[in-house]
Amino acid sequence: MYTYDGEDVFVLDGHVHWWDASKENIKHEGGEQFIRCFYDYHTGFTPEERQWSLEEYRKYDKDRMVRDMFGDGHADMGLLQPTYLNEFYTEGFNTIDRCAQLAEDHPSRFIVNGRFDPREGEAGLKELERQAEEFDVRGAKVYTAEWRGDSKGWRLDSEESFEYLEKCAELGIKNIHAHKGPTIRPLNRDAFDVADIDDAATSFPELNFVVEHIGLPRLDDFCWIAAQEPNVYGGLAVAAPLAESRPRKFGEIMGELLFWLGEDRILFGSDYAIWEPEWLIEAVMEAEMTPEQREEFGVELDLEVKKKIMGENAARLYDIDIERQKEILRGDGVSEEFGLEEQYARTASADD
Repeated sequence: MYTYDGEDVFVLDGHVHWWDASKENIKHEGGEQFIRCFYDYHTGFTPEERQWSLEEYRKYDKDRMVRDMFGDGHADMGLLQPTYLNEFYTEGFNTIDRCAQLAEDHPSRFIVNGRFDPREGEAGLKELERQAEEFDVRGAKVYTAEWRGDSKGWRLDSEESFEYLEKCAELGIKNIHAHKGPTIRPLNRDAFDVADIDDAATSFPELNFVVEHIGLPRLDDFCWIAAQEPNVYGGLAVAAPLAESRPRKFGEIMGELLFWLGEDRILFGSDYAIWEPEWLIEAVMEAEMTPEQREEFGVELDLEVKKKIMGENAARLYDIDIERQKEILRGDGVSEEFGLEEQYARTASADD
């Protein structure tokens, strides 16, 4: 576990991937453009000494991911978010079946989310049922700018989408994670617009809508929607690296989020492997708001708030008892491999 100022912080990384963007898997020029855009984000925000080469970035193995996240990376658990992009990649970019391999190997460390695309019609509804039955998913990642045939995106507030959201509610898939962030080449900027969250969240109060990337660059739009929709949450993936490269900007973003949403509706995410959690968690935990920002927004980014953001809020959404989970993690294979038993034993003793 990550320790800050003498206190242990449980980290549930709410946004991670295990992708395959190898040249062998790319079937459309969009696949190459997509991974190179990811790589530009990686090199643009990652400290130089921590940057990967493009070739190792295209496809990484399970062992590296487990080491980067848990052995070196301070995270205790990770939430796998599928992104299919079947128009670009022969076997898909980051599918639920691929992600499930990680969860099968390390069931105490990974949570697998499902996904849906309402343009798939009846077949997609049956696939959603399969995901719920086979993988017991409690959340779904949606990528509204994904291409399909001649279509370059879809909306969460459409009639077809509502049919899928009804199915999610029926199946107990209660957490809907929507990518609403920066454009990734060659996808359409407007298809990532956050506006469709509004009606969807109003219409399905029994579901939680986690807006991944907090709507950037449409932060104001997101905050105004989230302020009136209590079932809307903000995922910090993409915003989090600013804690390292632009700390004042990060303080401003956190001020806005804490002012409008409060400390209980913000979730940390590294966006691995765009960025590694080791340096990213350290940067976020060290982040501070300026005195002027604290005065303007009337909020604090203190340790108790950070504990909620780093893991407690996500654990609540996914029904994870953190103290019980610590006991499980103390005895799992990852702790044995990386010598983590003592730190989980320490936290258990402290809690007693």
